Amino acid sequence: MSKIISPTPHPLNASVRVPGSKSLTNRALLIAALAEGKTTLSNALFSDDSRYFANALKALGFRVELNKERAEMSVWGLGGKIPAKKAELFIGNAGTAARFLTAFLTLGNGEYILDGEPRMRERPIEDLVNALKPLGAEITSQTSPSTSPLCPPLKITASGLEGGKTQIAGNISSQYLSALLMTASYAQTPVEIEIITELNSKPYIDMTISIMQDFGADVERDNYKVFKIKNTQYASRNTYSIESDASAASYFFAAPAICGGTVRVENITRKSVQGDIDFLDVLIKMGCEVTEHKNAISVTGTENLRGVDVDMRHISDTAQTLAAIAPFASSPTHIRGIASARVKETDRVSAVCAELARLGVKVEEFEDGMKIYPCENIQPATIKTYNDHRMAMAFSLVGLRAKGIQIENADCVSKTFPHYFEVLDKLS
Repeated sequence: MSKIISPTPHPLNASVRVPGSKSLTNRALLIAALAEGKTTLSNALFSDDSRYFANALKALGFRVELNKERAEMSVWGLGGKIPAKKAELFIGNAGTAARFLTAFLTLGNGEYILDGEPRMRERPIEDLVNALKPLGAEITSQTSPSTSPLCPPLKITASGLEGGKTQIAGNISSQYLSALLMTASYAQTPVEIEIITELNSKPYIDMTISIMQDFGADVERDNYKVFKIKNTQYASRNTYSIESDASAASYFFAAPAICGGTVRVENITRKSVQGDIDFLDVLIKMGCEVTEHKNAISVTGTENLRGVDVDMRHISDTAQTLAAIAPFASSPTHIRGIASARVKETDRVSAVCAELARLGVKVEEFEDGMKIYPCENIQPATIKTYNDHRMAMAFSLVGLRAKGIQIENADCVSKTFPHYFEVLDKLS
């Protein structure tokens, strides 16, 4: 389905609510399954990604109850045990599920196959696999043993995780480290993880450690270089509330930057454990005004949107949001530090540059980012999404200001925000 975006002819004055955080929902699902007893997640995200994760848990023998109307997911954890001795799991293009489940399955006792869509078979997971092996994991490729880099489908032959010391790079995906951290509590001996490169997306590691602590586990760390996890049982939570998704909120924070007026996003605060809340600081540098409320945040646009030079390695999921509003700024915008975005749902650096060029925007592509120049005359165009939900959501913002913008394959937003376009329509 294609979606035609109608420009908004007046400054915005709207209040919106976005779904629960994908990052928090999937972390909480994994930890709830490891805990002993029932945990109910409130304001949980119901999207393709979270359903793949929940269905994988069901396929592994866990009791999982989903109530979409109440935005609740209930999981009956089994104290680190995985009931199924054999399972074939299909996780679509859900990168978070692929990485978290790869580590999680090593705690089982049996043989598990993890596979996904064609794009998932192109998304490297070798660094995580190589970090799990010194801890006692047995993971092999289901295609060719010589395939490099290693991608799904994977075969995990599990007999519990022994523990010990391991190393992992931190500049590819922070989800590798998060997967190790959450699983390590159930290794037979303490786990020590050394980061051998600079660590990108540090706020996501802070989020992982925060949610582990919420469920009773602790992590000892030396800055972001060494992490130590002792054998600890997670404690179930009667109800665990999921914050609204800061990445999804970024589109509505950004809208008044190019349309003027004010948009208020409910059920989120600057104290969020989600790193993408720091996208607000980028908007402030561009000239927008941010107002904090008791349980909401408002952004008011500016008559002179300024370009910025910003390193987004720690908030890379909002880089596309910035790229979409950058052509409306009065000076160039340089986005740096997002080389890891090339191995997401698509090569996001290349895809963003291609679609900006399609709109008639001058853009320079670099290995780790791009430089985007102001554009007074946006050309009408049908935007390719590359089956990437963030391409669809980010570039829809262009259509709020420019005529003739159509989003191809708009249904791909179902990955994390199925009702995105309904909420976007409320802005007008």
